Amino acid sequence: MFTDCIIMAGGSGSRLWPASSSRNPKQFLPMPSISDTPEPFVRGSFLNAAIERALALIDRQRDGRVIIIAGHSHVARIVKDCEKYSSKELQHLVLIPEPAAKSTAPAIACAATFIDWASGEERKILVLTSDHIITPMEKFLVDAAAAEAFVQADKLVIFGITPQGPETGYGYIEAGIPLSQVAEEPDVFKVLSFREKPDQKTAETFLQAGNFYWNSGMFAFSSTFILKEFRRSAAELIFPFGKLRAPDQRSFRTEGGLRILWNWLDLDKAYRHTRAISFDYAIAEKCSGAVMVKAGFKWIDVGSWDEYALLIKRSGLSRSEVYQCESRECFVDSDIPVALVGVEDLIITVRSGKDGGPGSVLVAKRGQTQKVREIVEQIKANGRNELL
Repeated sequence: MFTDCIIMAGGSGSRLWPASSSRNPKQFLPMPSISDTPEPFVRGSFLNAAIERALALIDRQRDGRVIIIAGHSHVARIVKDCEKYSSKELQHLVLIPEPAAKSTAPAIACAATFIDWASGEERKILVLTSDHIITPMEKFLVDAAAAEAFVQADKLVIFGITPQGPETGYGYIEAGIPLSQVAEEPDVFKVLSFREKPDQKTAETFLQAGNFYWNSGMFAFSSTFILKEFRRSAAELIFPFGKLRAPDQRSFRTEGGLRILWNWLDLDKAYRHTRAISFDYAIAEKCSGAVMVKAGFKWIDVGSWDEYALLIKRSGLSRSEVYQCESRECFVDSDIPVALVGVEDLIITVRSGKDGGPGSVLVAKRGQTQKVREIVEQIKANGRNELL
């Protein structure tokens, strides 16, 4: 069991634009089921699912905390998503609003520093993503227990996903010698290297090699170990946070029962003096003591509208008002009524702007939705970032 969890809840999830945007990123979208028997623990969004995993893993007897770290603009939405939790659950949650988006390394440095100050003792920390589907809970808990054993041995642990194809959209982990001691335990390997997102030919080579795994973006470590690794490999990142004073009760405020670290003195200054870089680049790739737990759980990134549409339809989550005439095999996700006449194999997403944001419409042919990334880049190039 881990003493604390960090949930990374930043990012905009542009691959599911326009439903996912900077105003309402992917982690706040409805969490669909990947089976006919939905996980009983899921209560709402992708973020809710991550919180449920964290609450199942922390040691509540040792004042275990779930640290949610996200942008200031998403505080209200996170408070809303946390309304469904009991007062006993909420007392373990803390939200840290980031003054700026600086990628995952500064976010983890910030949260780890807070955990170290708040506890005053060695802590075992698990870092979770907030925008993936992970099931079933039972297998995830088994794999987390395997990770915890290596955290106690002063290792950086990463969860690796068995690749389902030569995917170019994920980073990879090159696995070395097996470290598992018992056949019934999850497979654990020494990490030989971390590889960035490859081109198609390289991804095919990784798949053929058989010892490369997708990087899940979920890590485990002890507080002492990770702060030491930051000081060794990325001192310029951790130094601004080390200069902060420990927050006191006046630093917090409570909204809807959720404690929010609103007034951590000079946190904005610390973010100005650190740089934007991923945890993989700053720490993981430089760490000689990294091991990989081969995931026994199912992991889905939900990286395209083709995939999300299929899951939403299967889960019965769609609430769009759709009228059709001589149309087939279309999926609609819209906050206003949509009529279809004589079309097929389309994915249509409409955000009318009635929530205060800009109106946007996506019309894509099934099987082509990976190219939404290109549309997002065109929008950026036109200087229309308000649409994102």
